[in-house]
Amino acid sequence: MFKFLLKFVLVVGLLTAIGYAAYPPIAKKIAERNKPRWRTTTIENGTIIKVVNATGTVKPTKSVQVGSFVSGPIKDLYVEFNQEVKQDEVLARIDPRLFAANVARDKATLATRKADVLRVEALLQQARNDEARATALREENIDFIAQSELDQVKFARLSLEAQLTIANASIDQAMATLTNSEANLDYCEIRSPEDGMIIDRKVEPGQTLAAQFQTPELFVVGVGLREKMHIFADVDESEIGLIREAAENEQPVTFTVTAYPDDLFEGLIEEVRFSSAETQNVVTYPVVVGSPNPDLKLLPGMTADLSFQIRKKENVIKIPKSALRFYPPDKKYVHPDDHEIIDGTDFAFLIEDDDETDVNTQAPAAERIKASKKAKKRHVWKLDGELLRAVEVQVGLSDNRFSELIVGELDEDTELVTGQKAKGEE
Repeated sequence: MFKFLLKFVLVVGLLTAIGYAAYPPIAKKIAERNKPRWRTTTIENGTIIKVVNATGTVKPTKSVQVGSFVSGPIKDLYVEFNQEVKQDEVLARIDPRLFAANVARDKATLATRKADVLRVEALLQQARNDEARATALREENIDFIAQSELDQVKFARLSLEAQLTIANASIDQAMATLTNSEANLDYCEIRSPEDGMIIDRKVEPGQTLAAQFQTPELFVVGVGLREKMHIFADVDESEIGLIREAAENEQPVTFTVTAYPDDLFEGLIEEVRFSSAETQNVVTYPVVVGSPNPDLKLLPGMTADLSFQIRKKENVIKIPKSALRFYPPDKKYVHPDDHEIIDGTDFAFLIEDDDETDVNTQAPAAERIKASKKAKKRHVWKLDGELLRAVEVQVGLSDNRFSELIVGELDEDTELVTGQKAKGEE
């Protein structure tokens, strides 16, 4: 029995000694396994470009709808789709027979009116001669001609003078009618008002036009398609102030179109229009961007995805936004000197995201302004041994990934914490 107890004591003692000796490395290994592992990112030096994105439609800088002033069947059609035309080039011809007949009729009427003027002038001259002879006889001897006869020749002359005035007015009227008929005959030839390209044709040979009630649209001529195109974008009211700033500073605009996904097109803001539009309680303003089109790649109606460059800063220290968004999950991971930061801030309830303009819209106006300014002062976290230390920073210009460091004790290549790694994450 004594030997058994002795062996038992020796075994227990041996196991205790082994456990005592093995505990520190095992405990260290467990602590090492359970300690938090942090994802980090590096501060960079580079360029930050703030942009506003929008979708727009490509349109010609000027498109002219060519119609018809006169009615009739289309006799000849001289242009096709996409054909380039010159100013005053004939695009189509309406059957001119009725209008040519009107011109011939009005020319005959004008000739009749002119002949009538000659007839009245001859009668007037005869009346003047009669009046002159009657006056001479009356002066020679009062008894040679009665006063009533003298009045007759006088008023006959006045009547013919009035008839001559009417005849001359009839000439003017006939000339105006002829001019109108000649103009209508000229309108039978549909001409291009400017140099351009036929981007739409809405008639076929033989088609009859009726222009009495509404001017029919025959062609659409795109002007200057090879020189420049316009992109019309609808920009949200919350961003129109930034767009106006970019326009004043002549900042560039880049965009892509689906037809050429690998090509980057550039342009400039030409106009920010004040004619707002409201769709489903969203207010937008039209912005016109001009872009060169020498290769004729930009076609009317294309959809463009635009990026308006608002501001650009080069050679600045850039803090990743993921570092600005990070917040320690527990106070135990934070250095004691920074515990008061974890307790909260007086404006945290106002900030919904890291963008300085994204502020809780439910807060009072004065608080929103205050929060927007205060949001530029943030904290980022870096490792100090096993604990996290806060660094207060003030940020400026931001893009979709980085924010400019304005104030803060950070250097290029500093490692900042962006989150806690999950188990199994490398």
